[in-house]
Amino acid sequence: MANPRFYCDPKTSDKLALGSQIKLSESAATHATRALRLDIGASVILFNGDGNDYHGELTFIKKNEVIAKIISCKAVNKESPIKITLAQAISSGDRMDFTIQKAVEMGVTEIQPIASQRSVVKLSGERAERRREHWQNVVNSACEQSGRAFVPTVAMPMPLNQWLASKPDAETKITLAPTAEVNFKQLPAPKGNICLLVGAEGGLTEDEITLAESQGFTPVRLGKRILRTETAPLAAIATMQTIWGDFCD
Repeated sequence: MANPRFYCDPKTSDKLALGSQIKLSESAATHATRALRLDIGASVILFNGDGNDYHGELTFIKKNEVIAKIISCKAVNKESPIKITLAQAISSGDRMDFTIQKAVEMGVTEIQPIASQRSVVKLSGERAERRREHWQNVVNSACEQSGRAFVPTVAMPMPLNQWLASKPDAETKITLAPTAEVNFKQLPAPKGNICLLVGAEGGLTEDEITLAESQGFTPVRLGKRILRTETAPLAAIATMQTIWGDFCD
């Protein structure tokens, strides 16, 4: 069994370094002791998003307090050769969590939640920040599971028109559109970062697709069938990883 991995948020955790004693977060401590039933001396891996895995062992366990001592450090290279920002229109229920979790497992480097015309969930103010924090925790957990040592960031939700007006920084910009004439195989290989824009339930409207086109996005179709909002981005990412990325290795 592989050593369990725990994310240590650099904003709230002590700095990871050789010989240091690190207190696990309350959620990590609960998972370590109650779900995994780890005991003193158990081997664990800690990471904070700096690209390294910090190997350690548990030295103290009491109720919800767990401390690990760092005994070694190793650089990790599990990132994809292509850098993908997923601009995902906000979906309802557990769909958004599922999409983010799987997209992180498949190698995306950044997630931009988008408020589109067909987004059922409307977020603003403190509610938007709480939801962003929740999605970031989903990302952190996905990195724990998938072995990634760099942690993608979740940006604050933005209306689609405002986000497009900010001119997203990517050399290759793609919008999923069932009626598009171009498929992924017909696209030229990307020479830089990729931005993938995906609609919510019901997809993007024709006006939104046209607006995205005016900002350099290419409409691309995924086969003959219309995919759900949680399926489409994962199929697109898998396609890009197969054609251009690390599924070829």
